[in-house]
Amino acid sequence: MATMTIGEVEQLTGVKAHVLRYWEEHIPFLSPQKDGFGRRVYTSRDVQLILRLKYLVVDRKFTVEGAAEQLMRESVETDNSKLKTDINLLKNELIDLYTKVKSQKEQ
Repeated sequence: MATMTIGEVEQLTGVKAHVLRYWEEHIPFLSPQKDGFGRRVYTSRDVQLILRLKYLVVDRKFTVEGAAEQLMRESVETDNSKLKTDINLLKNELIDLYTKVKSQKEQ
């Protein structure tokens, strides 16, 4: 599974690092792992969650608490339509491709 640093997530999502750290404190299910040096390591699932949070907070004008409640409601819904699943799979693939391209550029 491809992972990203906080700087890469910031660049990809347009959400500043200090906002990501703030969201981590207030959104219990947003908690990236840390590597051996204590640096945050984000998965494609984390990035998806951040993009959804950004949409709710910036575009829909939810408070952080309201966005967290909305995400909780969405997570317990039983409607897992094929389209929704396919979109999530595509998002994960795009994020993984971005990570691979980024690592190739660095070599």
